[in-house]
Amino acid sequence: MNTPDHQLTLSTNAPDSTSGTPNEDDPATPLRQLAAAHGVGTSFLGHGGLPHTVSDQTLVKVLAALGVQADTDELIEAALRNAELAHWRRMLPRTVVVTEGESATVPVHVPHGSPARLTIEREDGEVFDAEQQDVWVPPADVDGHLVGRATFAVPADLPLGYHTLHAESDDVRAQGSLIVVPARLQTAEPLHEKRGWGLAAQLYSVRSQRSWGIGDFADLADLAAISGSRGADYVLVNPLHAAEPVTPLQPSPYSPSTRRFFNPLYIRVEAIPEFAFLKPRKRAKIDQLLDPVLKLNADPDRLDRDVSFAAKLEALELVYKVQRSAARQDALDRFCREAGPGLDDFALWSAIREDTGPTDSFWTKPKSGIGSERAEARRVELAGRIDFHRWLQWVCDEQLENAQRAAKRSGMRLGVVHDLAVGVDHCSADAWTLRDVLASGMSVGAPPDMYNQQGQDWGQPPWHPERLAEKGYRPFRDMLGTVLRHAGGIRVDHVLGLFRLWWVPAGNSPADGAYVRYDHDALIGVLALEAHRAGAVVIGEDLGTFEPWVRDYLAARGILGTSILWFENDGDSPLPPERYRVQALASVNTHDLPPTAGYLAGDHVALRSRLGLLERSEADERLDHNATMARMMDLLKERGLLPEASGGHARDDERTIEALHRLLAQAPSVLLGVALVDAVGERRVQNQPGTTGALYPNWQIPLAGPDGKPVVLDQLPENPRFNRLLAAVEHSLRTATT
Repeated sequence: MNTPDHQLTLSTNAPDSTSGTPNEDDPATPLRQLAAAHGVGTSFLGHGGLPHTVSDQTLVKVLAALGVQADTDELIEAALRNAELAHWRRMLPRTVVVTEGESATVPVHVPHGSPARLTIEREDGEVFDAEQQDVWVPPADVDGHLVGRATFAVPADLPLGYHTLHAESDDVRAQGSLIVVPARLQTAEPLHEKRGWGLAAQLYSVRSQRSWGIGDFADLADLAAISGSRGADYVLVNPLHAAEPVTPLQPSPYSPSTRRFFNPLYIRVEAIPEFAFLKPRKRAKIDQLLDPVLKLNADPDRLDRDVSFAAKLEALELVYKVQRSAARQDALDRFCREAGPGLDDFALWSAIREDTGPTDSFWTKPKSGIGSERAEARRVELAGRIDFHRWLQWVCDEQLENAQRAAKRSGMRLGVVHDLAVGVDHCSADAWTLRDVLASGMSVGAPPDMYNQQGQDWGQPPWHPERLAEKGYRPFRDMLGTVLRHAGGIRVDHVLGLFRLWWVPAGNSPADGAYVRYDHDALIGVLALEAHRAGAVVIGEDLGTFEPWVRDYLAARGILGTSILWFENDGDSPLPPERYRVQALASVNTHDLPPTAGYLAGDHVALRSRLGLLERSEADERLDHNATMARMMDLLKERGLLPEASGGHARDDERTIEALHRLLAQAPSVLLGVALVDAVGERRVQNQPGTTGALYPNWQIPLAGPDGKPVVLDQLPENPRFNRLLAAVEHSLRTATT
């Protein structure tokens, strides 16, 4: 495995990171050798399994984003030499990642013949000397000076956690991070003894009669309590990451402003304790704000985040001004201290963003970055608004804690499972506050495939792998720690991005990009460590194109995979459920497909045809779809799960949906997922890939039933269709288990 000069990852679990990637381990030219040395793929397997070569121009741009100049032969030659000597130039690796229970060694580079000492400062503050090993490594000539290497042992009994390395030689000192990670995350092990199931929901679409037009944290608590009382072990929600602090809001929860902090749109104003102490005039003002947005709950067609958020924000500002008790103020102060500079910087961005547009040059100028004189002046000027945005995050934290508590009290073993988006928007808080660990001039995307022949550009800046390691993975672990603070699990969207990401240089087409490798041992290790500390299960969305060993690697590390019924096939036939993976969350559908009622009817075929997204005729697409449905119906009938159709009976699609979930329960997968849209008979897709808001209202569809009328939480406990499906899943899973 190719590791950066400032980092050392020590693990016996890691496969060859270039496995399955053509020609990357034997580049033909110095430029391609340089790209390989920095983890940049020089070729990739495209649509149909055919190899494609990355252009030289793209390699030069990607290398430049990594801080490596390769515009001329002379620069390439110098960069290759630097790559060879980089680790020798460092006294100590910036980050060393080791696996719990395994012994490891750390190199310390000093002038040849000079003494060396390495101490380890444990996370709990204990400090001890590392033992130097009798390992001879010939010195290297570095810029005309001989540099030697001393090798020190990391004891195998070092506890899990984030420790610090201190090296010294004469009067020279260096410091690095030492992270001890679990060999295997154990949090999903109880599910092997008793499998579980849960609901998947788009929280913003799940409203009650008391919602402000958008589903909120109080609705989440109620949804968890309702489903938990029926045997569910979790409720999986869309990413709850924060969006913009002002309207218009980005509808997609997968293009957030930050992945660390939460969206105040989901706050239930009346659940804030200080709400009870509002003076009558302010209470009346909030009632005036609430009245029009309550009416939005009856709209079956479109959610209006902007109207809801504008009203809610005005109400929150009134509640914020209510004097807090000493205990409540202490809790707020403690939350802010624990969240630290990350919260302060996000609140600063939010305060500035209120009156500074997303494309304003302020966000990109070097002289206005975090820590700059301009930014710090705004920090002083906007102190009051910064405090307000910190308070909003505290309220989010409290209400998420309440939701998780309600979930566990209902009998859920996991409770709330959060979804982690792949990245953030280019004009986001993270893009500004974490500028030093993101690769400028690059966007994350995907190469061409059978669904998107031009490739995809998701408009999100990627982590800079070396700078992230230089920070000891602090931004990554802080993000995970916040998301998992009140959670029983996390779903990692496009978990393959922890192994490699498709980088698209600015100005290039999405097809003209390159894969950049990440130290997956380190990233998966930190993910496992944070999940271990939170007692949370990790589910990796491992669909799409991936190298063959990746799924095995994730399973070995205790990370669950994802299986979607419609994507599990054996040739042209549905894969028998007995052959599904054990370590996986299995479900019938996903939010990028219509709910099952719509999918059975082929609604997606008609929709894609209407939107001009089909590559062949609608008739041909429908023939294929009907054939797929026929094969699935045959399997259901073979298993005695589907009664003969009753000729257009209103419950036919409901019976089929129940049968599909009973079939899924026959799989050995430790978790089974039930989409809330399937439980109420919704047919409309939440997200139609390949479209924008002008073509389809992605992420703006409220929850409705088969009659097109809104389904609100208050009605859910008495909803016959909801209760029948959940009862069928609970019975089938327990029967299959026993």
